[in-house]
Amino acid sequence: MYKILKKEMLTPTICRMEVEAPRLAAAALPGQFLIVRADEKGERIPLTISDFDAKRGTVTIVTQQIGASSADIIAFEPGEAFADVVGPLGLPSEFVEMDPEQLGRMRYIFIAGGVGTAPVYPQAKWLHERGVAVDVIIGAKTKDLLIYKEEMAAVCDNLFICTDDGSEGFHGMVTALLEKLVADGRSYTQAVAIGPMIMMKFTTLTAKKLGLPITVSLNTLMVDGTGMCGACRVSVGGKTRFACVEGPEFDGYLVDFDEAMRRQGQYKAEEAEANEKHVCKIGRGK
Repeated sequence: MYKILKKEMLTPTICRMEVEAPRLAAAALPGQFLIVRADEKGERIPLTISDFDAKRGTVTIVTQQIGASSADIIAFEPGEAFADVVGPLGLPSEFVEMDPEQLGRMRYIFIAGGVGTAPVYPQAKWLHERGVAVDVIIGAKTKDLLIYKEEMAAVCDNLFICTDDGSEGFHGMVTALLEKLVADGRSYTQAVAIGPMIMMKFTTLTAKKLGLPITVSLNTLMVDGTGMCGACRVSVGGKTRFACVEGPEFDGYLVDFDEAMRRQGQYKAEEAEANEKHVCKIGRGK
């Protein structure tokens, strides 16, 4: 069993949990994900690893309540335990295997959208600990939906906040802020975008216009996390790839985002039906 040690609601619908999982924590690397099964009959829910601590034997997950299964996960309280937590899964971020000398010459800009801010954190942290230059943009619709501001500020050189409504930081989209930073003279060798699919699509188009290489994370496409279900199929460079076993990170220039967004919406009817029938029987719903 995988005990929840800490729980914090970052927003009314986004929950952060620290979970006891020693073997997983010892093996995890930035960019990877895990799968949570709330109980023996629960759905397999892929979640990006938002942090890991090998000494404490813990991993951190951030869950946004969208459907019935995510609601069940969020309902757990400290002291309770998930039936299963499996991982680490997927390939780690490319920079993990990069030559230290080459890595030292890099300057990264991370563009984090909404709950996608959580998986950006371990990547920025890993690079910052090794002295690599890291800037981060955190974007959200409004200031009340911003997460990880203090944590991110501690693991990057410069943190830029961006809200669609202008309630905090730059008023506008993350793409406009990225263009502004480059126009103001900031130079980057690599961009990484993690967030809603539509945000990653337009961030990629902006990066291409700026001549900036960009990596995107397709973790939102996953279902079973092993490549067997085929739900994570995506066209990358004209070839079919499986995000859960060959990703989740890919060259943004090569991703067919329109196809990916169509695939992402294929279970919306089933999710809506499950939400209507859902009665939480876990945690505080007992």
